[in-house]
Amino acid sequence: MDRILITVLLLEISWMVQAQVYKSQDVMLSFFSKAPIEDIKAESKKGVSAINFETKSIYFKVEIRSFEFPKRLMQEHFNENYLESSKYPSAEFKGSIKGIVDPSMDGVYPVAVQGDLNIHGVTKNYKVNGDFKVEQGIITGKSTFQVKLADHHIKIPSILNNNIAEIVDITVVVNYNATAQ
Repeated sequence: MDRILITVLLLEISWMVQAQVYKSQDVMLSFFSKAPIEDIKAESKKGVSAINFETKSIYFKVEIRSFEFPKRLMQEHFNENYLESSKYPSAEFKGSIKGIVDPSMDGVYPVAVQGDLNIHGVTKNYKVNGDFKVEQGIITGKSTFQVKLADHHIKIPSILNNNIAEIVDITVVVNYNATAQ
């Protein structure tokens, strides 16, 4: 009985050692709102991510206050009135990769990513397309998708309907070091 238990424990340990979890603090997230009066764009370079190509799980997180706008007033309104960053300080995505990525072989790997995106305290399931590019030990992931603000209970006053689009484009670019951590 002890030998079986030891064998099972050794198999579990060897599986954990082989599992390659890649982490990144080099995540750029941006959004763009095309509106009749003024386009709005912001960017954060302070997102974090982790990915396991074996289990196909992926995770992203960004602090809302880390988004930078070209105009200070836009940033204030974004944090105080729309995203309420003191109440909902971060956005988070937990999901899985649909497709195969071989982090040991250079190439471009088109994938779909499906999972739950939590923004403004509201979680919604998304399926988005993107790709991973593996080149000389660097893994870069990129995706652009749309988020409907109302789906996350982000309210835009009717007086500002011409200033802020109901649907915004989100772009994510992440760089993982090919050395698993």
